[in-house]
Amino acid sequence: MAGNTAISNIDTVIFDIGNVISRWDIRFLYEKIIDDSEELDWFLANVITPEWHFQHDGGRNFADTSAELVAQYPAQKDRIALFQRRFNETIPGEVDGIAQIITRLSEAGVALFGLSNFSAEFWPPFRDGKPIFDHFKDILISGEEKLVKPDPAIYELALQRFDREPRQCLFVDDRLENIEGGRQLGIAGHHFKDAESLERDLQARGLF
Repeated sequence: MAGNTAISNIDTVIFDIGNVISRWDIRFLYEKIIDDSEELDWFLANVITPEWHFQHDGGRNFADTSAELVAQYPAQKDRIALFQRRFNETIPGEVDGIAQIITRLSEAGVALFGLSNFSAEFWPPFRDGKPIFDHFKDILISGEEKLVKPDPAIYELALQRFDREPRQCLFVDDRLENIEGGRQLGIAGHHFKDAESLERDLQARGLF
């Protein structure tokens, strides 16, 4: 019974976005542009890489990062430019089952927030027209704050801005290091794999 009492303290779920709410992979865009599979693999391993893109999550502007990349790979200038214009094509839709879970949590009165490593430039056009995010009281975007997970400072800022104590919160993220970053502050975590396992965890915690 003591375990159930601790679990009942959680009344808030904080969601990551990429590959938790929305599917994300740079390949989704560039497989439409580069037909040759070997060339595509080379491009994604050397030019437009996740590591390069993560600079935007930390607050850098695409104009600067793309200029640096074009200087390294001038023959890829046009393809690099497409990344900003067609960024939403790297995020082609929601993860199966997640919208239903968010709706159920909202209807159950659970407070919902977002905490995402995401570019400040790319966030507004991505967010526009997506009603799933209307369930959220607030969403903290790393690129706007120039802090990224798993830096403890971004979790501290989220708790302050969301007006929550760590013991109230469950953090859902697909990257284990981000879960561990929250746990260092006392935030319970769910390492996201799929909607079915998340649903079971939420039920076990009494949130449905």
